[in-house]
Amino acid sequence: MKSQIIPALDLIDGQVVRLYQGDYAQKTLYSDNPVAQFQDYVRQGAKQLHLVDLTGAKDPAQRQTKLIGEIIAQVQCPIQVGGGIRSEQDVVDLLAVGANRVVIGSTAVKDRAMVKGWFERYGADKFVLALDINIDASGQKIIAISGWQEASGVSLEELIDEYQAVGLQHVLCTDISRDGTLTGSNVSLYREICAAFPEIQFQSSGGIGSLADIGALKGTGVAGVIVGRALLEGKVNLEEAIQCWQNG
Repeated sequence: MKSQIIPALDLIDGQVVRLYQGDYAQKTLYSDNPVAQFQDYVRQGAKQLHLVDLTGAKDPAQRQTKLIGEIIAQVQCPIQVGGGIRSEQDVVDLLAVGANRVVIGSTAVKDRAMVKGWFERYGADKFVLALDINIDASGQKIIAISGWQEASGVSLEELIDEYQAVGLQHVLCTDISRDGTLTGSNVSLYREICAAFPEIQFQSSGGIGSLADIGALKGTGVAGVIVGRALLEGKVNLEEAIQCWQNG
C-alpha cells in the first residue's frame, strides 16, 4: 500500500479540539463540524482519516459511537478510530458503524491476552496499536499508558515482538515529547523502528508543523504521517503535503 498523509481530528462532545500534551484542561476548540472538516480533507486528496473520541476515552459510558457512525457515513473515506478502547464491545461497535480500523492504546499494553484475542477474531488488519513512548537517557523507548499518566515499563520493541505472533500490521507511534508541539517529528526514531520491523506499517504522529517536517520523514519507511494541529491551524496545506509526500 502506498504510504500516505493521514489527517486527524480529536472530538470532545462532537466538537473538533486539540489537547496540549494530553491535558483535558488545556484544550483548543477548532470547529463544531467534524463532517465538513473531514469532507474538506477528502476533497484535498486524503485517502485515510484518523479520528479520536476524547469524550469516550475519558468516560466509556459517553462514547460518541453514533456520531462517529454518522461522520463515517457522510465522509465516504476510510476512517480509523480510537479513544480509550477498553472492551471487545467497543471494537464491535466501531467496526459496526464503519471504522476501517480500530486504534488501541493502553489496553494493548495492559491486557495483551485479551487484545491478541481480538486480532484473532476480527483480523489483524482491523487494528492499529497506538504506542506513545518516552525515550529515556539511555535511548530506551518505554511505552506510556493511561493518557501518558504512567510508564508501563514495557519497551516498544518488546510489545511489537509480542503482537507479531498474531499478525500485527499497523503501529501508530508517537514520541510524546513532540506531540502537539509543531517542532518536527523524531525522524531518527522512525528510521530506526522501520528498519527494525520492515513488515510493520508504521504511522508517525506528533510534531508536524511544516511541509519541511513532512519532507523530513520521506525515506524513513513510515507508511503514514498523521497530521492534526498543523492542518487545523493552516500551518500546512493538505494538498501541498500530499504532493510533497508523493513526489520523490
